[in-house]
Amino acid sequence: MLLIVVFAGWELLGPATAFGANKYSLYIRTGMNFSQVVDIMEKDTVLKSPILFKWFASKTDYPHTIKAGKFDLKSGLNLISILHILRNGRQTPVNLVITKLRTKEDLASLTGRKLECDSASFMHFLENKDSLKEYDLEPAVVMTAVIPNTYSYFWNTTPSKIFKKMYAEYKIYWTEGRKELAKEHGLNPTTAYILASIVEEETGKQDDKGKIASVYINRLAKGIRLSADPTIKFALHNFELKRVYDKYLSVESPYNTYKYTGLPPGPICTPAPATLDAVLNSPKTNYLYFVAKPDFSGYSNFSETFEQHLKYAREYQKSLDEQIKIGQ
Repeated sequence: MLLIVVFAGWELLGPATAFGANKYSLYIRTGMNFSQVVDIMEKDTVLKSPILFKWFASKTDYPHTIKAGKFDLKSGLNLISILHILRNGRQTPVNLVITKLRTKEDLASLTGRKLECDSASFMHFLENKDSLKEYDLEPAVVMTAVIPNTYSYFWNTTPSKIFKKMYAEYKIYWTEGRKELAKEHGLNPTTAYILASIVEEETGKQDDKGKIASVYINRLAKGIRLSADPTIKFALHNFELKRVYDKYLSVESPYNTYKYTGLPPGPICTPAPATLDAVLNSPKTNYLYFVAKPDFSGYSNFSETFEQHLKYAREYQKSLDEQIKIGQ
């Protein structure tokens, strides 16, 4: 009898995992029953004794208290610890890292890959006016509420709660001070974000972003078309374009800033907070034009007049043609 007790104790308190890695992530989808959970664990050879797991689980009433989520099980855990994690719903948070995304579809796809909700359900939320009403947002500008950052969620978080946390970050970013800076430039949180998305796509040089923003702010104030190449790429949904040729400038799209005056109806990417800050803190200039420097440093030459701009543009074009010849 003593041997039976010792054996049973060892089976419950001894290592019960069978996988070779340091940990195994068990994903239990919403609505799964106990048999489905066991099937996953058997398929992935998680346990040394699925039979003992089922017996012990029945004694703890786990089959009737299944909780959805992502559960990390460390190698060497015993059955008591495993059941404790599962019964208490001790999920391992999932980090959703948002950097530069270009479209709502990109955000929905990223979310669908990392969390339980699929991309279609999250996309439906982003496109649903009723869903966005409480945030005073429209589908065209919903991405302006997405501030690149690392967001921590439980794996089975619903689309509405996923977005709610993003919106909370948006509210944290937009302090009264930042709103006032935007107002000084004739902008608001939505238009500042849209402008920052264009600046983000224009350059990777942080110290040029404010000056580029000033060009566009000046153009907006004078009613001059922005003529921003990145908006053409967005309109074409061709983000691999290296050069925007004249043939592309006639594309029919409200995002075509060569054709329509003012900002596009929504952002063309999710700009980094540093880019947003560069827009808000952009210097007061008289610049109306900019073009890449001929040294290919990534920086730009800025001009107040079209004549000066043409001079800089010819210098850049000459260097570009020389580079092409060298590469042939």
